[in-house]
Amino acid sequence: MTDTPTRDVDGTERDVVDRVLENADARVASRIFGAQALQDAATVANNDGDQWDRDDRAALRRVPGLSTELEDVTEVEYRQLRLENVVLAGVHPQGGTEDAENSLRELAALAETAGAVVLDGVLQRRPHPDPATYLGRGKAEELRDLVAALGADTVIADTELAPSQRRALEDVVKVKVIDRTTVILDIFSQHAKSREGKAQVELAQLEYLLPRLRGWGESMSRQAGGQVGAGGAGMGSRGPGETKIELDRRRIRTRMAQLRRQIKDFAPARDAKRAERKRNTVPSVAIAGYTNAGKSSLLNRLTSAGVLVENALFATLDATVRRTEASDGRVYTLTDTVGFVRQLPHQLVEAFRSTLEEVAGADVIVHVVDGSHPDPAAQLATVRDVLGEVGARGTREIVVFHKADLLDPDARLVLRGLAPDAHFVSSRTGEGIAELRAAIEDALPLPAVEIRALVPYDRGELVAAAHTAGHIVSQSHEPAGTLLHAHVSERLAADLRPFTL
Repeated sequence: MTDTPTRDVDGTERDVVDRVLENADARVASRIFGAQALQDAATVANNDGDQWDRDDRAALRRVPGLSTELEDVTEVEYRQLRLENVVLAGVHPQGGTEDAENSLRELAALAETAGAVVLDGVLQRRPHPDPATYLGRGKAEELRDLVAALGADTVIADTELAPSQRRALEDVVKVKVIDRTTVILDIFSQHAKSREGKAQVELAQLEYLLPRLRGWGESMSRQAGGQVGAGGAGMGSRGPGETKIELDRRRIRTRMAQLRRQIKDFAPARDAKRAERKRNTVPSVAIAGYTNAGKSSLLNRLTSAGVLVENALFATLDATVRRTEASDGRVYTLTDTVGFVRQLPHQLVEAFRSTLEEVAGADVIVHVVDGSHPDPAAQLATVRDVLGEVGARGTREIVVFHKADLLDPDARLVLRGLAPDAHFVSSRTGEGIAELRAAIEDALPLPAVEIRALVPYDRGELVAAAHTAGHIVSQSHEPAGTLLHAHVSERLAADLRPFTL
């Protein structure tokens, strides 16, 4: 039985699932908490600035219970992804119970973010997933009975299923079966806003769909290879032609090629901006981390950027770059990037590689970890694996344990063991923000050229440029001009060379 949603005094809605399966040998009890339970309250609004994107995102919401989809899933060839009342299923080996439960809780949060109501979750302990039905055949039949009892219409597997596994499990449980990758792709398709983001998501969806096309009846028949008369195939129709499914695959490949060209066309503008920052020696800092770790909240607290903050997974898909100043006047950029998640589909890593280049090209990476998460060590490892995939493993890293206001002293000791040099920060209370800003400024690379120059007073623009784009070691005012000792870019050094000492 599922508890009805309740509201506490601050209006936060929680869906708590109490149903626990009895058979411990086949299923492990799992209380599934939705995305709203990942954090007790949203970040204070005045820290996040004006967020116009929030109204746009909330303007269109799914209405559950309106589906007229056929009950027999074999009667339709193409089915639009529709998450409503779902049951989660996972498989784990001996000794992996805790990790499997954390993964299933995360899947519940993903499903809720995508628009589903999670009714229950089951885990089976076995050395390897069944190659035919993912769960063992007997346990799949028990899952069918559970789905029927709860009135669920979708089963979500906590892995990426092979096409044959999905079809075989559907035949047993008699409802739609999807996998973790499908849920993540659905969330991305809902949250993509920019043209590049939408193109990247569509490309990832098509790459996932291509090997999973299926058809029945006439959809598998051959298309006529030549001219066809009014009465049907006639002279000129010799040859096998294309089946409907082959035609669909060819159209998908054509569309994928168009999307790759489109994404490639976005690169010059982004590269030009990055090159301009390099020429002006504007250091870049990328904020990377697990999804829903609070990266956007931290960016808003550091820069008053006003970007969208939402207590949901993958709320941010498009990279946001904000310009800010260090305490000594140097200008640098802070970039909010897409979050990562365990078992991040490789299609998304490839499709979003152009966006992740902002992380790979950064001078400093602020690695944000949700300190209140049940398994922060897994978050650290997952993000570092993805950073390695995009070539950012050697970049200077500053680890930040976020949401420090939710941590007790014992939890801080455990986290300190994971990353001894980490900073504890709370965007809500402001704890650790000043220390983090100082650490970022200390980690910023110095411009390439060290110079000492006596700049005439009528060339004050050179001194101003040194303050903006360089690092001032010392400055004094002499009768003949401003005595400057600074680290500057090569271009500015060339302008200052006539006045060097």
